[in-house]
Order: sequence, then structure tokens, then C-alpha cells
Amino acid sequence: MSVTDLISALDSLPKFESEVIVKGSNCPGVPDWLTETYLEHALQKFYNDQALKITALDLRPALGKGENFGGVLTRLKVDFRRGDGSCATGHYILKTSFEGDEFARKAMEPYDIFNREMSIYEEILPKLKSLLLEIHDEEEIFAQTMTVDYDRSALVFEDLNARGFVMPDRLLGLDLKLARLVLRKLAKMHATSAVLNERENGALESYDRGMFNRHTENYAPCFLGLLAAAKRRVSQWPGYEKYAEKLESLLPIYMELGKRVFDVTQSHINVLAHGDLWTNNVLVKYDKASGEPLDVIIIDFQYSAWGSPAIDLFYFLNSSLQWDLHLHHQEDLIRYYFDIFSATLRKLRFNGNIPSLVRFRHQIQTKEFYAMHTSCTIFPIHRNVETEDADFNALMENNQRALNFKDACLSNPVTQRLLKELLAVYDRKGLLDANQ
Repeated sequence: MSVTDLISALDSLPKFESEVIVKGSNCPGVPDWLTETYLEHALQKFYNDQALKITALDLRPALGKGENFGGVLTRLKVDFRRGDGSCATGHYILKTSFEGDEFARKAMEPYDIFNREMSIYEEILPKLKSLLLEIHDEEEIFAQTMTVDYDRSALVFEDLNARGFVMPDRLLGLDLKLARLVLRKLAKMHATSAVLNERENGALESYDRGMFNRHTENYAPCFLGLLAAAKRRVSQWPGYEKYAEKLESLLPIYMELGKRVFDVTQSHINVLAHGDLWTNNVLVKYDKASGEPLDVIIIDFQYSAWGSPAIDLFYFLNSSLQWDLHLHHQEDLIRYYFDIFSATLRKLRFNGNIPSLVRFRHQIQTKEFYAMHTSCTIFPIHRNVETEDADFNALMENNQRALNFKDACLSNPVTQRLLKELLAVYDRKGLLDANQ
């Protein structure tokens, strides 16, 4: 059954249900419309079996506090009996918006992240997969979408955990082999998106609302609040006073500098960037005997945006790697990505200008502010261990609770060590200068 058929099936479901599934205290955030009747109708349509009946249902949070700030993820295990009497178990992930939180809903509204992510899963990712098949590349990059429900801002995916895929440890970071696996998939995604945009006359260029964009600054309290927290922390270190002053001088222009990263430079190679590529947005399958990573799947496309590959490269490389890779091997990893990216473009007969490695490095260097931004404000969130107040509101508000949370993110010794190592590097590159 196609995604279109699934949407049609869901459109025929009742808009309101009285039979609410008992969620229990261990599964917060599950919407009231997620009832047994809703799921049963969906499964009946999906399997074309009107006699299908759910016999057991288990709902659990897919992630803990501080693991995800872009929506509510619920793991569903559904036991059902088909009309022919056979029994089966389905494993799914339900992704929904913060519909019960008015503050979070209003903060996210200008980014239109849920509608955009649903359209990407429904319309774009299947086409990228088809392009790879043109060159006989059957590598799996994305999760299979089972349901796209625009009315409820909901997505239902196959739960890849049932196939042995798990989320890596965000506090440890990715090793070299795993980083290369992610970059290989990313390079193919980027290359196929450039080709698709070319073949469909700029169809992907409407995705223009990444984390920084020219339409809204609603996320400014998060980014500026974390930069201010970094400044406060750095100012306490003897010998780092000048860096604290420079961080403070960036506050008035910080959002503009971020927007310039996301501004499309027409003379450069552009792609559909994932926009939030970090440890928690990849799932990994490990070899049970050796523990070596075998495969990865990229998930969560809420902040996808048309623009420079630098958006994903600098964000991923400065948020998700083990210590030595973060500090000393980013250039090697960019080269690894570029070789696959450019080779895929050539195989697909991309008509645009495929830059040389030298020109590609120059192009992404113009967006290098995003490396500094990620290390100073995103890395502290991703490696935060103080989860009591770790929620979207704590990132976005300016009250004392939010201030305390941001300061807690900068209290992590790992984050402090990283800043002590990199502030001088960013200063030498001019990335801390207010006039950059």
C-alpha cells in the first residue's frame, strides 16, 4: 500500500473517538485521539482486512527527557488477529506535535516543522530513493513511513528497533566507523536532492525554514540564551576573559549571522539539508558479536532546508563525534563525504557545476560560523546530563527555570573542556568577531 493510500485511509477515520486508550503515567504526551479504534481502523485499511482486530496494545515513551525537543515520540507494540485467524505483532513509532502545550505550539508554528516533515516523508524521500535505484544503489537511508496524518500532525513509522536498530549513546559520541556510515548516507541524500531539484525545476527550494531563516526569529531565546550562558561560564575562567567579551559582542548580531549560513548562495552547490543531523537522529544496527556498527538510518526531517551542505556537515561534525574526531579529524571526514557526494552526482549525470574539492572547501568555509554556533550552543544541549528541566520550554523561555537549565548545560565538564580547546581556534579564524 502506498503512502497516498494510507492518507486516504486515515481521512476516512472518525475525527473524534470516545474510547481513549489508557495511557498510564509512564507514557506522557500521547494525544487523546490515539484510541484503539483509531489504530484498528488504520491497520484494517493498511492490510486490507476489515475483520482485523487488535488483541493487545502497549504504548511507551520512545525517548527520555532531554533526548528529543522536536515532538512527542511514542513506541507502539500492537498485537492483532487477522480475518483468517492468524496472529501478528506490529512495531511502530508514532510522532506527534506538542499539541497540548500552547507555548511550544506557538513557538514552533512559524517553522511549520510538522507539515514540512510530513511532506518530505510523503513526497521527497521516496523520490530520492528512486534516484539511487537508477544507479543500482539499493542502500537504505530513511525509515519507511507507514502513515502520514495531516489532520493530526502525526507520522507513524516502522519501529526499526524491532529490526535491531538502536539509538547510539549521545553522551559518548560516534566513532570513526560510525561517523563514516552517517556521512556516506548523508552524501547520497544530498546528491540525490540536488539532482531531484534540477529535474523538477527548483521544487525543493520552497523548503526555506531551517533553524535560522528569514521568516522568523522565534528560536532566538534558545540560541541567544545559550550563547549568554556560554559567555557567563567562560568569563569565570582565568585567561579567557577576552573570549567572554567576544561572545557577548556577538549577541546583537548572532541571529543575522545564523541566517547568512542558511541564505542560499546561488553560485555554490546546494542541497536539501537534513537540518538537525546529530546522534539522536540516526539509528544504528550493531553486530551482536563484535559490537561493530553495520548500518545506520537517518530519521527526523523537521528542519530540512534547501541550502549549503555546510549546514549538515558543520552541525553533525561539531555535535556528534567522539573527542579526538571532533578536534582533529573533521577535514578528513569532509573529504570522505565529498568523494561520495561528487561521485553520486556524476553517476546521476547532474548538469550543474560539480565543484572540485578545493572549491567545495571554499564554499563551505563561507558558512563556518555554523561550526562555532554548534560547538558553543548546540553541543551543550546534546551532551547535557541535567535532565530534570530538559524540555522545549526550558530552551525557549527566559524565566528563572530556563536560565537555570541553560546554565546547567554549560556546567558539563565535557562541554567546558571543548570550549577551552576551541575558542582560541574560532578566534584565530575570526568567527568570534562582531564585524565578521
